[in-house]
Amino acid sequence: TSLLLMAGIMVTVGLCRRLTRRQLRSHQHLYTFFLEMFSTFQICACTNELSLLGNVEPKPHTALTLTYGFTVLHGLTLIGSTCNPCGTLQPMWGGGISVKMGGLKIAAQFVAAVLARVFMHFIWSLEMAEPHLGALSQGCSNPMQTTEIQAFCIELLFSVVFQLIILQVESVNPKYKVHLIALLITMLVYAGGNLTGAIFNPALAFSLHPNCFYDKFLSYALVYWIAPSLGKFLIFHVF
Repeated sequence: TSLLLMAGIMVTVGLCRRLTRRQLRSHQHLYTFFLEMFSTFQICACTNELSLLGNVEPKPHTALTLTYGFTVLHGLTLIGSTCNPCGTLQPMWGGGISVKMGGLKIAAQFVAAVLARVFMHFIWSLEMAEPHLGALSQGCSNPMQTTEIQAFCIELLFSVVFQLIILQVESVNPKYKVHLIALLITMLVYAGGNLTGAIFNPALAFSLHPNCFYDKFLSYALVYWIAPSLGKFLIFHVF
């Protein structure tokens, strides 16, 4: 049921992206906003569902396999979208896009993060699958299973590693590149998923753990917003 749900989300988002291209291409700002919003919604909604499947046996093989598979599908279906505020900061700093356009994309990403969470809460309330039972009563699932300083360093390191590899594979054939990126993300999730969740995406982190941001905003903002953004800054200015 969970797999069918995620497949349905991807098909629906694909139709919405196609409709956006047809109807809003002449309205640049609306076109950019909705395209980025739909794309980020897909990643956030699917990852919310995947987070419920982390305890499915055999552990952690099932979760890692699904992470790899859906990362490949996201890469193939969301071409041209960033879906990560940190990824939007680079062209803003480099002058590739205006501050206004970059801010519009980041706003779309966080709007999508909230919409995805609301949508998944509605789906979970229907209890269509066993993993959905009790999902709404979890509150803050506390992804940080280590100290704040260690969590900050982990998310910073993972962000730097991820961005460095992305730069290295830019010239790789797209059909191979998507698998390399999926493999990298899966390896990072395996290495640090039990400590911080290995998210390194501020919008996705907010969608996955909004209650945690509400309970301990400063701690979670430091680890899941500032750390990956600082990683992007270091890549841009140091490497």
